[in-house]
Amino acid sequence: MSDAKQLTAAQRADLRTVAAMIVPASEEYKVPGADDAVIQADMLATLGRDTALVAQALDHLAQLAGKPLAELDEARRDAVAQEFRSRGGATAATLVRVVLQCYYRDDRVLRSLGLELRAPFPKGYVLPDGDWSLLDPVKARGGTLRGAT
Repeated sequence: MSDAKQLTAAQRADLRTVAAMIVPASEEYKVPGADDAVIQADMLATLGRDTALVAQALDHLAQLAGKPLAELDEARRDAVAQEFRSRGGATAATLVRVVLQCYYRDDRVLRSLGLELRAPFPKGYVLPDGDWSLLDPVKARGGTLRGAT
């Protein structure tokens, strides 16, 4: 079963609401909020082992709110979020981590930060498998073992 199907529709709506509260969209920096459909799809697809804690966090939020968080007005949502932050523990930390890790791996966000959309090493060069020639200068230096005193 996919992680997205393990969350109820109300939990998915609350996840989108919480994500928007954590990272709202910015016209100034031309980046989407964490509630963006692409980022939400990534979140739901990659919850994995965090699914249970995220579901617990969303249930705790709904319990504090008395109904799904997405149905509350902004002022009440902020009050519930503040209370949740102070008492949420590991579930709160997991929820925030999941939102942020998916947000900051989105291509649009990386571009806005001036980062290139590639792995930082080996700087775009493809290294052939089994090519150990990069280690030749290291091997040429000789050993650096010293006696213990």
